[in-house]
Parts: sequence; C-alpha cells; structure tokens
Amino acid sequence: MIPYKHEPFTDFSQEENKKAFQEALKLVEGYLGQDYPLIIGGERIMTEDKLVSTNPANKEEVVGRVSKASRDLAEKAMKTADETFNTWRKVKPEFRADVLFKAAAIIRRRKHEFSALLTKEAGKPWNEADADTAEAIDFLEFYGRQMLKLKDGIPVESRPGEYNRFDYIPLGVGVVISPWNFALAIMAGTTVAALVTGNTVLLKPASTTPVVAYKFIEVLEEAGMPAGVVNYIPGSGAEVGDYLVDHPRTRFISFTGSREVGTRIYERAGKVNEGQIWLKRVIAEMGGKDTIVVDSEADLELAAQSIVKSAFGFSGQKCSACSRAVIHEDVYDQVVARVEELTKELTYGDPTDQSNFAGPVIDQNSFDKIMSYIEIGKQEGRLVAGGEGDSSKGYFIAPTVIADVAPDARVMQEEIFGPVVAIAKAKNFDEAIEIANNTDYGLTGAVITNNRHHLEQAREDFHVGNLYFNRGCTGAIVGYQPFGGFNMSGTDSKAGGPDYLQLHMQGKTTSEML
Repeated sequence: MIPYKHEPFTDFSQEENKKAFQEALKLVEGYLGQDYPLIIGGERIMTEDKLVSTNPANKEEVVGRVSKASRDLAEKAMKTADETFNTWRKVKPEFRADVLFKAAAIIRRRKHEFSALLTKEAGKPWNEADADTAEAIDFLEFYGRQMLKLKDGIPVESRPGEYNRFDYIPLGVGVVISPWNFALAIMAGTTVAALVTGNTVLLKPASTTPVVAYKFIEVLEEAGMPAGVVNYIPGSGAEVGDYLVDHPRTRFISFTGSREVGTRIYERAGKVNEGQIWLKRVIAEMGGKDTIVVDSEADLELAAQSIVKSAFGFSGQKCSACSRAVIHEDVYDQVVARVEELTKELTYGDPTDQSNFAGPVIDQNSFDKIMSYIEIGKQEGRLVAGGEGDSSKGYFIAPTVIADVAPDARVMQEEIFGPVVAIAKAKNFDEAIEIANNTDYGLTGAVITNNRHHLEQAREDFHVGNLYFNRGCTGAIVGYQPFGGFNMSGTDSKAGGPDYLQLHMQGKTTSEML
C-alpha cells in the first residue's frame, strides 16, 4: 500500500484550476433548490417537514430542502442500524477500509464540486472550501490505513502452554452529530471512523449544512457501503438528537459543536436508561478560545500575519481560530499597528468571488451573537478595525480587532465564533503564558518567538492539545498534527491521530491453553 500522504491543496493562481472551480460552481448552481430524502437502510424517505438549507451569502438562495426525521423515523433508523451491526461487525476490516479508499477516490475526482457546494452551503471562500474537501479525503485515506494496522490487534505476551491475543472489536450503534463549520471534513471523518471500525451509524448532520452530508452518503453508497451501515437522519436536536442520545441501544455518541450542547450530551449520556446494558461512550470536540502569544524576541511581521490569518480565515468560524492575542509590552504597539493595517486590507463578501478573503457567518443567530460581542468589546477595549455588520442580503461582518483588553474581559474569555480577535498586553513571557492558560478551554495555541528557552517553556506550560511554534494556530493536517483539546474543549479525542479509531472500539482478550 502507498504510504499515507495528505491531499495537496489546489493552487488557484493557476488559470486552469480557477476555471475548473468556476465550472464546479456552475454545476452546483444547476442542482440548487432540490428536495432530498432521509436514507434509512438504503431506503429513500421523503417527509413533509423539511430543513431548508440556504446560502449564508445570499439568504434568498435555497441550496436544498432536506427531509426532516421525526422521532418515529429515528426509531426506525435505530432498529435498522442495530440489526445491520450484527452483520457489519463481522465484515473483514480490509473490505471496510476499501470502502473508505474508494470513497476518497470518488471525492478526489469530484473535488471542486464538493468545494463549490461548501462555498454555497457553508459560505466558504475558495481556499477554505478546498482545504475542507482535502481534509475529508485525508480522513478517508488515513483511517482506512489505521484500521489495517489495528485489524490483527496488539501483540501481548504468552507463557509456555498458552496463547494470548488482544483484539479490537466494534462497539455497536453510534450517533454522529456533526458541525456546520467543517461540513464535509468533520462530518466525513467522524462518520467513517465509526464505519471502518465495524460500527453502524446514525448521522445527524448540522441543520444548516445537510446537503453536502447527503452528497457524501451517496459517495459511500457508490464506494460499496452496504445499506443500513450509515443512516442519514437530519432533524432537530430537541426532537431527534435527545431521543437518540438517550436511547438504550445507542452505544456511543460522536459530537462536534458547542460547549453548551456538548456538556448537555455528556450529562444525558451518563444516565443509564431502562434496557441499557452498557455505559455509553462520548467522543466530544467542543470548541476553544485560542491564543497566539507574541514574545519580545519575535519576527513581528510573522506575528501579525499569523494573528490575522488565524483570526479571520473562514470568518473566525473555526474552533481553532485565533480569538485572542497576548503580546509582550515591548513590541505590543508595533504588532497591533501591523495587525490593524493587515485587517483593514482584507476584503470580505460573497465567497463565490475569489477575490474575497472572507465570506459570511453561517446564519442570523450567529450574526446577532457576534455583533452583540462586538458591542461588548467596544466597552471592554479599543476598537482598532472592523466593527460593522450587514445582514440585509447575507450575514456579513467585517474582520474586527479589539485591543487593550483585560485578560478577564468577556471577549477574552467567551467563545465568539466569528471574525473577532481581542488583544491583551503582557509584561513578560511568563505572564503571557499565564494569560494564555486562563480560559476554560485548551484547544489550540501558538507562540511566536526566536527564543528557544521560551519555546521549550511553552511546550511544557502552555496547556493546549495543539500547540504551534512560529506559525498560526489553525490548519491541523490529518496524520501530521492529530487534533483535539483539553479541558472544556472536549474529551481529547485526537482526530486524525494514531489512537482515534480505538475510541470507537473495545479490547477483547482471548487466552487459549495449548
């Protein structure tokens, strides 16, 4: 087998790539507004109640109308997944991995189409959409190979006259609740991690981005996934999500989203319901409040560029986004001035236009929340750039910088999930690390310094799951930088890492006397 290597990003400065993406946008525009069914056991089921997916850059444009699962249909899906598990768990890991490899090949052939759909449905600029699709391919390729490494278990010792084995077996039915911000990559990664390890899946994608999830299920079917292994059941969290989290036949829940919803799932999953014979496992990734620390001995241009790109890529709608910068007082004014200049140069608008660096935020609720935090930030610090928003056509917010903020200010502590970065001053490097650690989260962080002692100090003391030196704090690559955080950022489930698949399995020891 060819060794794993991550999917390269598309160079859109080349004219043929630019034309290919524009053609893909036309292709996607040709099927906007269609109706999509649920998929349960391979059966397409249309419902009257629909989730309407709209383009966040043009809210009048309907991307698709997706059938909405009721509680009865969720129960039907559970029974189907439960029955299918009895056969799927015995299917050879090689076959399961092959489904992933074939799906990767299909998406690679349709790469620009999936990226264009992300531009329309999630509001992703070209480069961000392309990276999302590449990451989905990476998850498929990486997890397929990881399963082949684990298929024969882990060697254990045997004494004379005995033969011992330690094997991994699947858990059962998993409920996958995926987010809208990486509507293809995280949705695909969490789904296939459960699938390739021999589990069956109930997939409840984010209500704002259900069409790209439907298209992904079609790819899995084309790649040879049997009916009933992954069941596509979009629906409301209150009606379908809670029901499935509580269900006695649910074996595990894989969730990516807000802290509020994640902690609620964790609490509900901890209750043993009537008929339940196991403790449910929860795999959760719940966001962050991520800091870039700039030392006095730093490349100041690199620092400013890293802050701006990490804060405003995809309008700050990444759990890894830089929402806080802590800058040494000796270089504070210089870095803030350069961040201001770079931010004011950014263009934002319709992401179908390649010239726009940033696009919209996802919906009206996000727009309202982010704008309210900007108002809070104006009271807590000095507005350096941005601050404006316009939701008349789409949900657009200018990249916003708020400087001179106290470490305990709300905009330094609470997850905003939008194009807003707060900046605080530190007297020295020790204080900078102390401020960086003073949140409830622990997902990503970055340190910009040329001082080797300070880098090693940060390696030991900066308490985040993904720490980057002399670069931005976003853009983890599957298999290269396993991704997941500490504290309220989740259960330290390192997606794209060497031990992620084991979270979806349990170890079984067999001992035979010879």
